[in-house]
Amino acid sequence: MAAAMFFMAVTDTAAQSENFKLGQWIEIQNSIIKELSRSYVDSLPVERMMRAGTDAMLAELDPYTIYIPEEENEDLQMMLSKTYGGIGAIIYKKKDENVVINEPYYGSPAYKNGIVSGDEIIEIDGVPTKGLETKESSDRMKGKPGTTVMFKIKKVRTSDTLDVPVIRERIHLPDIEYAGMLNDTVGYILQTSFTENVSAALRQKFLMLKDQGMKHLVLDLRGNGGGLMGEAISIVSLFVPKGSLVVSSKGNTEDSRREYRTTTAPVDTEMPMTVLIDSGSASSSEIVSGALQDMDRAVIMGKRSYGKGLVQSIRPLPYNGQMKITTAKYYTPSGRCVQAIDYVHRNEDGSVGHIPDSLTKEFRTTSGRIVRDGGGITPDIEIESPSYSRLVYSLVLGGVVDQYVLKFVREHNSIPVVEDFRFTDNDFEDFVAFARTQDFDYRSSARTLYDQMKKELEKDGLAETMQTELDALEKALEMDKERFIRLKKHEILPFIEEEIATRYWYQEAGVKVRLRYDTQLKKVLENL
Repeated sequence: MAAAMFFMAVTDTAAQSENFKLGQWIEIQNSIIKELSRSYVDSLPVERMMRAGTDAMLAELDPYTIYIPEEENEDLQMMLSKTYGGIGAIIYKKKDENVVINEPYYGSPAYKNGIVSGDEIIEIDGVPTKGLETKESSDRMKGKPGTTVMFKIKKVRTSDTLDVPVIRERIHLPDIEYAGMLNDTVGYILQTSFTENVSAALRQKFLMLKDQGMKHLVLDLRGNGGGLMGEAISIVSLFVPKGSLVVSSKGNTEDSRREYRTTTAPVDTEMPMTVLIDSGSASSSEIVSGALQDMDRAVIMGKRSYGKGLVQSIRPLPYNGQMKITTAKYYTPSGRCVQAIDYVHRNEDGSVGHIPDSLTKEFRTTSGRIVRDGGGITPDIEIESPSYSRLVYSLVLGGVVDQYVLKFVREHNSIPVVEDFRFTDNDFEDFVAFARTQDFDYRSSARTLYDQMKKELEKDGLAETMQTELDALEKALEMDKERFIRLKKHEILPFIEEEIATRYWYQEAGVKVRLRYDTQLKKVLENL
C-alpha cells in the first residue's frame, strides 16, 4: 500500500513538473512574439513565421502529427476519403499554354460530356487558361457538386472549338483499381487505399472472382499507404473467424488502449491467400498483412513494408483548423509493434532501413512460426522489387512520356483493345525521335557521380593535375541521348504502353498493361 502511494505521488509530481514546464514555455514564446512585434527592425511576416514555428515544433514528435489550416481542409478530405467536387480528369499544363486533358476518369462528368485525352481547355468560366498556373487551373475546375463550370474546348480530333458546360459531381477515386483472374484458378485484387466502404467493395469483388472459379486469392497492397483502421479490420474479418483479434492499440490514455476484434461472420476462412506488399505498404496495409500473417491465414510476399504502426486522430483547432495527431501505437495479434524503431535510419523512400536481429524481438504466429518486430511487416517470401535507371525516372517524372503520349493521341484516332495493343518497334523509334527534341537530364547515375567527383576535385585543387584521367573517364561514360534511350527500351516501353492504354481505354486498361510486365507478380505465381 505504501509502495503504491509512493508511486502515485511520484507520478503526480512528474505530471505537475511537466505542466509547469509547458506553461513556462508558452509564457516565454508569447513574450518573444510580443517583443518581436514591438521592437523588430522590419515588419514581421507573422503568418509565415508562426506556420514555420508550428511545423518545426510538430516535426520534433513524428512525421505524421501535422497542423492543417482551414485552406488545406479540402486536401485533408482528399487524403482521407479520395473524394472531391469536380469534373474527374487529370490535366497537363505547360507554362503559357492551354490546359490539356491528360486523363479523364471513366464514368466521370468529363467522360459523360465527351471530353477526351488531348482536348485543350482554352477557357474556364471565361478565364483564359494560358495565363493560369496548373494549381489555379485545377482549383477553378473543382467546386461544389451540382454546380456548373463552363469550358471553351478545342477538340483534339477535329480542332473544333466548342462551349461545353459540365455539371460537377462528387468524384471518388476507387480504392480497388482492378479485380480479375490471372489464370483459370488465381484471382487478383489491386487495392490502393483504405477509405470508407472499401471492405464492402472488396467483399463484392472477392465473391465475383469466386463465382469465376477462383481457388487462390492474391491481394495486392503494394504502394498502399493505408487509411481508415476500421476498414482494415473489416477486411481481415472477411477471411478469419468472428471474434478474432486483429489489432490492439496502446497510448497514454485509457481510450487509446483497446483491442479490435472481428464482429461479423467471414465470407471464406479456407481459400488460400497471398498478400503482396512492398516498402510503400503502410499503416492499414500493415494491419491487414500483419494480422493475416500472425493468424497463418495468408502468405505474405514481396518486400518489407514501410513501418508506420501509429494510430492517428483528427482534432479540431480554432479558426477551422485541424491537427492530425498520433494518439497510439498499434500491435499485431502476436504482439508485434509495426512502428519503426526510429525515424532517422530509414531508406530514401522513408521506409524502414536495415535492422539487425539483435535489436528485434521474436514473436510467434498461431501455428508457432517465428516473426519479428522492429518496423514493418517482413514477408514470408521475399521478392525483389524492380529497379529502374536514372534515365527512366527522368523521362517519366520529367513529363517526357506524358508529352509523347499526348502527341500519340493527337495522331491516332484509336488503338486495338488493350489485350491486343502493343507499342511496336516503329512506335518506339518515333518516341526516340520525340525525346531527342526534349530538354531533360539524360545522364546515367555513373555520369552524375562523375560530375560530383569532378566538382570535389576542383574544390581541392586536384582536377588540373588529374585532367588526363578525368578526360578518359568522361569519354568512357559519355553516351548520346538516343543510344541511351534505346539501351533502356525494356524499362521505358511498359510505361509508354500503360499510359497510352489508359488514354483510350481508361484506368483499368492501364492496370492490365502494368500486370503484363509485373515481374514481382510473375514470381508470386511461380511460388504458388
